[in-house]
Amino acid sequence: MKRRSLNIFSLSFIDCICCGLGAIILLFVIVNARSAVRRDQVTQDLTSEVNQLEREVLEGRKRMVDLRNALESTEQEFVRIQGSTRQIVPVLKERQLEIAHYQDKTLALKENANKLKADVRSLDEGVQRLKAGSQDEDDYGSKVRSFAGEGNRQYLTDLQVGGGHILILLDASASMLDASIVGIIRRRNLSEDQQRKSPKWRKALATVDWLTAQFPPGSRYQIVVFNETARPLLPGTEGRWLKTSDASQLNKAIDHLYKLVPEKSTSLANAFDVLRKLRPEPDNVFLVTDGLPTRGTDKPWFSKVSGEKRLQLFDRAVKMLPDKIPVNVILFPLEGDPAAASAYWKLAALTRGAYFCPSPDWP
Repeated sequence: MKRRSLNIFSLSFIDCICCGLGAIILLFVIVNARSAVRRDQVTQDLTSEVNQLEREVLEGRKRMVDLRNALESTEQEFVRIQGSTRQIVPVLKERQLEIAHYQDKTLALKENANKLKADVRSLDEGVQRLKAGSQDEDDYGSKVRSFAGEGNRQYLTDLQVGGGHILILLDASASMLDASIVGIIRRRNLSEDQQRKSPKWRKALATVDWLTAQFPPGSRYQIVVFNETARPLLPGTEGRWLKTSDASQLNKAIDHLYKLVPEKSTSLANAFDVLRKLRPEPDNVFLVTDGLPTRGTDKPWFSKVSGEKRLQLFDRAVKMLPDKIPVNVILFPLEGDPAAASAYWKLAALTRGAYFCPSPDWP
């Protein structure tokens, strides 16, 4: 049998080719693995940058929304202010015309007042001459207390401080600080001591002081202070009458009077409600105020009060008054409240009381 021949060269060549191919594949795998790692690192870096940019875009959009809302709010506020301005301008023009009108009237009244003052001085001199020979040691006369004023003003004002039960209602709201709106705002921001020194307020206090000096001996009285609420001048005297014969108590009330500070709004209804609760009812009422009320018995839901609304509040308060009680009104002027004089004059006429606007040097 013939022996098969073996080709050694062919087997070794195939092995070399396989080894070379394996080496190439291994080299490719190693290179590709390194490239993948670098690609992943680059991709991760780029992904982080993209995420950061996306977050910045979101923040920018949020800020843009906030700015847009702020712009819309500003535009709405601007439109509202424009509307308010259109309403305020005609009112200001109307007030300017009213002020000019009242200034003209004031000049005429001042001229008449100067003439009346000259007549009063002449009359006072004559009265003093008549009294010089008959004045006794009792300086008070028929009064329960003295008051340092300029002569006898009662015959000029027609304020008859008589009756068995006399009620004084004193307006102690913030408007009593000054006759002008600007002056009220300015004085309201001062200290309490400076507010008490307000000329208008001092005049109102002197008026009440003067009235108490005219009380008939043996009569009874009550002094009520009101703004948003109403309370007796002397604490602890609610609902009862005080004796004019108790001089120390009356002087104590006057001391309390000069410690008051005007504040808050005006409720005439609450003042008249106190009047209704007094027993027996007063037979003479003196109302010291400067204008129409700005609120009723309850807290108002509105922040601004028009002239028409103030008249309505005044009418409601007047309906609370008992019948046949004379209301004597002592009205101090207030800027921007032209209807007050007419309304209070009608109240005094309706109740058969007196109406009086004090001169600068009264009482």
